[in-house]
Amino acid sequence: MNEEQQLVGYDAYGRPVYAAAPPRQQPPYEPYPPQAPYSGQVYEQQYGYDPSGAPAGPGPHEQYDPYDEPYDGPHGGPYGGPHQHQQPQPQQPQQQWPPQQAVPVPEPRRGEPDRAPTPDYRTEQFAFLDQPDEESDDVIDWLKFTESRTERREEARRRGRNRVVALIVVLALFVAGGVGYLWYAGKLPGLDGPDRTQAAGTPAGPQKRDIIVVHLHHTKTGGTSTALLVDNVTTRHGATVLLPGALAVPRDDGSSVPLAKSVEEDGLGGTREGLDTLLGTRIGGTWRLDTPYLENLVELVGGIEVDTDTAVPADDRARTPAVGQGPKQSLNGAMAVAYATYRAQNEPEARQLERFGKVLLATLRKVSSDPRAATVTVETLAQILDPSLNEQALGASLAKLAEHAKVGDHRTDLVTVKPDGTLTDEAGRKVVKEVLGGAVTGPQSGAAPRVGLRDGTGDDRTHTAAKAALMNGGYSLVDGGRAGQGQATSQITYQDDAQRDRAVEVAKTLGLPESAVKKAESPLNADVVVTLGKDYKPS
Repeated sequence: MNEEQQLVGYDAYGRPVYAAAPPRQQPPYEPYPPQAPYSGQVYEQQYGYDPSGAPAGPGPHEQYDPYDEPYDGPHGGPYGGPHQHQQPQPQQPQQQWPPQQAVPVPEPRRGEPDRAPTPDYRTEQFAFLDQPDEESDDVIDWLKFTESRTERREEARRRGRNRVVALIVVLALFVAGGVGYLWYAGKLPGLDGPDRTQAAGTPAGPQKRDIIVVHLHHTKTGGTSTALLVDNVTTRHGATVLLPGALAVPRDDGSSVPLAKSVEEDGLGGTREGLDTLLGTRIGGTWRLDTPYLENLVELVGGIEVDTDTAVPADDRARTPAVGQGPKQSLNGAMAVAYATYRAQNEPEARQLERFGKVLLATLRKVSSDPRAATVTVETLAQILDPSLNEQALGASLAKLAEHAKVGDHRTDLVTVKPDGTLTDEAGRKVVKEVLGGAVTGPQSGAAPRVGLRDGTGDDRTHTAAKAALMNGGYSLVDGGRAGQGQATSQITYQDDAQRDRAVEVAKTLGLPESAVKKAESPLNADVVVTLGKDYKPS
């Protein structure tokens, strides 16, 4: 016996009757209203109504079977006699969600037609939104992966196309640059490059240049080697101008002496003034560099590299050379001095000057571009013999020149002279005009005008008389040497229109007519150039 049942009595047949246990309470579903409790009411099966309005019975094919009714046996069981027939249990409908309440169907009144049955809605009649599951996430991830891979392929194709275009542009620029260089150098057949004078010339207008003169004294063999170090402040280029010892340098009395002799006799100041008069420059100072100090300088900068053109022996009895021949030869201080001063027997001075220029350029490349560090290097040498150029000024100049030399903005030029020591036309045009020309601001305020004198008479007495006349007239004389034999008429030329009146005064000083004055180019860097002809008669 179930402990939860309670005996309340016995029925008419003596069977115990128990009180039903209260049903367990189930928490109702909040989203839906609680289902109506089962009332136990049984609805009769209706078959419609007959014409008289009475309820109709079963159809003609539905016979009443008395054995279908349940029969309680003598023991009160659900089993019948020999014709016992178990009533089939009605099939339980499938549970629907949400649960639906059973609504009682009212019985139709007599004479009324059948009412429409209440529609029975089922869950399969509605469309519900599918919730995402793992398979749908996998599909979405696969689509994203496929899309991203496609985008990566397209991006790779775009990058590849961009690389190809960039390569084509670089190759085109390289080819154009090479063709331009060949055209500029005049190496393209059938095409001439630009005018070298115009290409290497300076921009229009005055320019500022800082110039110092360097005299290398050969303490063992004697003699000097001279060069001008030029810093073009306007164009930011450097230059080394090599001056041969035979260059005729004018003196205050109108005479001229070779440069090497001027250094020995006129000293540093006199030589500097003579070079200013000859070249039309304004040299800022003189740097006397004896060979032992050049050796120390090369050692201070850590040695140099030079493309040597010849092997230099150590001395007459040594078989191994002190300096080897070839590109990028490493030279210490002693080797640098030996190469800079070496001049073979019967060799022109120009070859020795070119070696001196190579050593200067290689040394500038090793000097610091910092003015303070360059000044410390100069102070370590302790050799400044010209009071116009102190150690700080020299260090600042070397630092600027070193900056140009390190990046390749430095040129080296050799001044060529005639047998009499005067400048050649090429030297006057290429070096004096291009390197030292337009950048020079001209003579200082109040200074005597520079007058170049060239002799075309072939008579030394006539030439000397013209010199004296010009110097007595207060002009600074620039010796232009000989202009060639057979010059018939005298000419006085000027290049700047502002110098025309001065040219006319020079003509009057020499007793020449004003018709001899005209505007023309001249190789001499002078305000006015006089070319004497056979028509000139000293007064």
